[in-house]
Amino acid sequence: MARKGPTTKDTSTIALGLAQIRVGVAATHIAAVHPALTASDSIGALANTKFTGKTDWYKLESGFPLLEDFTTAIRESAALECAFKEITPYNLAIAYGKDPATYTEVHSGEIALGGRVSPDYVRMEAVYTFPNGSNTMTIIFPRAQVSASMELDLKMEDAAAAPIVFEAKRADSEVTGGNSAWDDKPLGRIAFA
Repeated sequence: MARKGPTTKDTSTIALGLAQIRVGVAATHIAAVHPALTASDSIGALANTKFTGKTDWYKLESGFPLLEDFTTAIRESAALECAFKEITPYNLAIAYGKDPATYTEVHSGEIALGGRVSPDYVRMEAVYTFPNGSNTMTIIFPRAQVSASMELDLKMEDAAAAPIVFEAKRADSEVTGGNSAWDDKPLGRIAFA
């Protein structure tokens, strides 16, 4: 009997589990189109990871009754939402929009409160390994900012998970701090291997 409906074509493409989030200095790696960060740049254990690529569309309509003639993109953005479980000065610095490079100690340091300004630019790579253990999908934001309101919900019987959103910003050669390597993909890329 022939099977019907949406049957699986390739089990190695099924996504199950979370991506590893790696954060580094944007300026240091701005010319790198391929993954440049390593597992040592990971922010650690996570509660969730979610990529969103938002597009606003313009639709041209004409006639009576109005019928659609044409659609084109007028606005595009990309973001990666996650919630980190490891409460370290490094991770909290990221959540506060600071360059975390100077926060190297796990249980020592200080995050100043008050006087926030525009968030520093960071490089964010979300490395997802498919369940087969050999294929990966890496989301690269060469210049990202975190503009979240910090939230740390401490619970009696569960680990805290602080939510943050990495927002992709332009990285092409026409913006200060950008590079021509990103001229045809100014917000970043999704690379499969």
